[in-house]
Amino acid sequence: MKKLIAAVAIALLAATGTAFAKDEPKKPVTAAAEKKPAAAAEKKAEALLDLNTASRDELVKLKGIGDARADAIIKGRPYKGKNDLLDRKIVPENVYNDIKEKVIAKQADAKPAAAKKADAKPAEGKKKKGGC
Repeated sequence: MKKLIAAVAIALLAATGTAFAKDEPKKPVTAAAEKKPAAAAEKKAEALLDLNTASRDELVKLKGIGDARADAIIKGRPYKGKNDLLDRKIVPENVYNDIKEKVIAKQADAKPAAAKKADAKPAEGKKKKGGC
């Protein structure tokens, strides 16, 4: 009985081992292959129209955006996200659905990272009260 169980276990291991061995080896990733997705994402980002910096003429080219809506978009700047157009009722939902894949609301970095860290440091002359 023990020999039968051992034989079945060995047969199962052998059968599953060959199933895993059939996987194709992965192709080595080249530098050009790594750059392709990044380049595609970069092109897509460049193709998007920034609501915070776009000119009136660029905005008017969008479907459903005329002179009045382009002026309203410019007047409502800055935008934290493209959905602000809906939240602030600058464009109706049907127009937003037509342009949402073509626009972005980039955030301007007001301060460099070093300046932000300097602002975050507490004053050296003041000490916390209490404690040991």
